[in-house]
Amino acid sequence: MLDCFKRVEGLIDATSVEAIDSARVLLDQFKGKSETIAQAIDDFLLDFMTLLFVVEATREQFHNPARRLARIRLSKVRLLLTRCS
Repeated sequence: MLDCFKRVEGLIDATSVEAIDSARVLLDQFKGKSETIAQAIDDFLLDFMTLLFVVEATREQFHNPARRLARIRLSKVRLLLTRCS
């Protein structure tokens, strides 16, 4: 599980459509654990897509705050999975 989250964290820096698809594939394995975890994963993916938009459409000064938000959402998923295990 830890390796999965390290890979997803690396994808946050990549910020591409392919990175979003890869993150979705990596996290889909956890969606069946609970509705709360599935919602947290969906929230993370939404923030990750928002990050991609920010990177493509705005100045660089907005990139790091958007990455931080995506990492916070990913931490929530990890925490929920730890509690569920």
